Amino acid sequence: MSISLPQTPSAEGLSPGKPDDLIWRLSVGQYHEMIRTGILTPDDPVELLAGWLVYKMPKNPPHRIATRLAQQALEAVVPTGWYIDAQEPITLNDSEPEPDAMIVRGDTRDYRDRHPGPEDVALIVEVADSTLERDRGVKRMIYARARIPVYWIINLLECVLEVYYEPSGMTEVLDYRRRRDYGLSESVPVMIDGLEAGRVAVRDLFP
Repeated sequence: MSISLPQTPSAEGLSPGKPDDLIWRLSVGQYHEMIRTGILTPDDPVELLAGWLVYKMPKNPPHRIATRLAQQALEAVVPTGWYIDAQEPITLNDSEPEPDAMIVRGDTRDYRDRHPGPEDVALIVEVADSTLERDRGVKRMIYARARIPVYWIINLLECVLEVYYEPSGMTEVLDYRRRRDYGLSESVPVMIDGLEAGRVAVRDLFP
């Protein structure tokens, strides 16, 4: 089922899309410097979204299980030349989110000196329960702006997989132009570089 998407913030006015629980305004360079100098450590539950340092939502058991299931399902269909990363950073223009899963070009050793960028990523997956508003809001805007080709939200609250595609890029309206929802009885294509690499049973993504 195709769905018309609501309008999201414009490229000129990013502030309406900023998270409600922000901590501090930072550039990506400042964020990296805080990590390099040890001001931020891997144990700090934060990430950079739309230029704001924000708290990461705590994960409950269903969220953790769905994240692992998504990783396993994608690993079964990803072709040679791509790999699955989970809960690791991707560096964007003004953000460094840590998606629950993503399909990344190449091999993990290709990223010794940097995190993957948007040009390296075919698909991003977020698992949503208490995070649904953020995943549908600021994160959807961030990924559309970065031209991430396909964005999945595993919506645990409504037991549906939301698939967003045709990203706007840095245009007047930051959003995906198309969305399709998949129910538990359906299968979803895994699209990489515009080609179907395989299909995943939606049921296999849910605890």
